[in-house]
Amino acid sequence: MKIRPYLITRSLVPENQETPIHFLRHVLFEDRYFFRRNHFPYPSSVHQSVMISGLVQSSFFLSLDQLKRMPSTTLIVPLECAGNQRAKFTPTTFGEQWESGAISQGKWTGIPLKDILTLAKIHRKAKEVIFIGADFGTRNDMDGLFHYARSLPLDKAMHPDTIIAYEYNDSPLSLKRGFPFRLIVPQWYAMASVKWLKYIIVTDQTFTGPFQSIDYVYYPHPNDDEGKMSVTTMNVNSLIQFPLPYSLHRVGTILVTGIAWTGEGIIQKVEVSVDNGQTWNRATLKRLKERYAWVQWEWRWEVHKKGEYTILAKATDSSGRTQPFTSMWNRKGYGYNAIQKVHIKIE
Repeated sequence: MKIRPYLITRSLVPENQETPIHFLRHVLFEDRYFFRRNHFPYPSSVHQSVMISGLVQSSFFLSLDQLKRMPSTTLIVPLECAGNQRAKFTPTTFGEQWESGAISQGKWTGIPLKDILTLAKIHRKAKEVIFIGADFGTRNDMDGLFHYARSLPLDKAMHPDTIIAYEYNDSPLSLKRGFPFRLIVPQWYAMASVKWLKYIIVTDQTFTGPFQSIDYVYYPHPNDDEGKMSVTTMNVNSLIQFPLPYSLHRVGTILVTGIAWTGEGIIQKVEVSVDNGQTWNRATLKRLKERYAWVQWEWRWEVHKKGEYTILAKATDSSGRTQPFTSMWNRKGYGYNAIQKVHIKIE
């Protein structure tokens, strides 16, 4: 009988579930294994068109059928929730207590957003592009109803790899993946990749919706907002997929494996240590030709002595960023990327 992993539930309404990331070795994750991060219940109805308006020469609706007739692009892109690994912060921060599975990777097919904005003929004073999803609900800190909405600066919106996707792994998007179409913003945390797109609005103003100005902001201090910064680009990061934490093993060869990813450039190296960081061993990288895909890595460890060990792994990207021993604490628990640690015992 074949045994399959399942998503790990963090909440049901709204549905938030982690990918069983330690048990998946595929480059492309099946839709059923992709993590689910929602702020509101799933939309009860969605329209198969999106409206482009604001500082454009011509406002118009674009249907799913029209999108599919336009020249498309396909990208392998990992999406990581900005709160991934929040549970590892000390002191603990409030929010969904994600462990390591609020990240998944797949193949997205869609239309470059710049092609649509070019078609709309945006005004020269345009500064940002706002994206509003069909999902909505209430917040605990404010009165009223709110749609999930975010904006991108114009240069990011016009990047050729920022796309409106309508397929995942060569199949139409499922409802839980954002049907009929969603934004995909490579190298930014997944809060930017708005699902169930309903409106695209070009503006010359700074967008101040609550999911932009309150949530998804780094607050470095527990009791004041001094030094706050917007959450955007993913930190350089890695994950040890095998061996599992607190697992038992025999003396001999252990193949330590994992993945590494970054929001700047590419992963340049992954290093592994089994002596608390005194010495580091270069792992072998299995790199795809895809620019944004994560890197799979492995290191063969010959263990000759019984005892308890801590395996450390750190990634470095081509921009020179390396995982720190301690991640920058922030009040909402975003961007955790401390050096990975797995404790095991050799018997």
